[in-house]
Amino acid sequence: MGKVSMMIKLLVVLCLAGEAFCKSKSHKKQQSADFDFYYFVQQWPGAYCDAKGRTCCFPNTGKPSTDFSIHGLWPNYNDGRYPSNCDSSNPFDESQVNELESKLETDWPSLACPNIGPKFWAHEWNKHGTCSSFSSQQEYFQAGLELKDKTDLLQTLKDADIIPNDKFYNVEDMKEAIKKKIGFYPWIECNHDSEGNSQLYQVYICVDANGKDFIQCPVLPHGNCASIVQFPKF
Repeated sequence: MGKVSMMIKLLVVLCLAGEAFCKSKSHKKQQSADFDFYYFVQQWPGAYCDAKGRTCCFPNTGKPSTDFSIHGLWPNYNDGRYPSNCDSSNPFDESQVNELESKLETDWPSLACPNIGPKFWAHEWNKHGTCSSFSSQQEYFQAGLELKDKTDLLQTLKDADIIPNDKFYNVEDMKEAIKKKIGFYPWIECNHDSEGNSQLYQVYICVDANGKDFIQCPVLPHGNCASIVQFPKF
């Protein structure tokens, strides 16, 4: 009887240890998704479509409106690294963003060729959203849409007489205009058109890990622009 009792106790201890081990692994998985801030990235479709060696395709809904569009909301670490693909058990499910879909088609479209439609949102959620601070896919995409409205980049630049008319503008003037709106300097990324002109392509704005508040960028992306860049029409 004593041996049976000892075996039962041993089994209980092993089960508890196994449960603790599983919790520890789960905790480590959760910790691996921790991050310090977000890059909120918007792109100018005129520069995307006019880039050297690239063609663009419009969504089934037609040509997007003349405005910046969202590229992504990306968790990052202060040392320049970033987490990715943090939870394969929670893949993108289009039904979870049904209420946002018309807004996503307008403000978060894909211009890639061939057009990938919702696969673009799937990529953004699976790679970046699963590492975010948001508990649902709807919350993640809603946060991006709200940040776009808060920055209102095109109007912000227009208020500083910086207009998409194929003319050239000082990059520092662009940064100052955006800082006036959000309180912090952005990072401007450029690409080149077929004639080799440097043109406004993407705007990186740093956001607190809460997904709501703008902050000073702890680290800046790589790359640079000429001091004077073109703001192409779209």
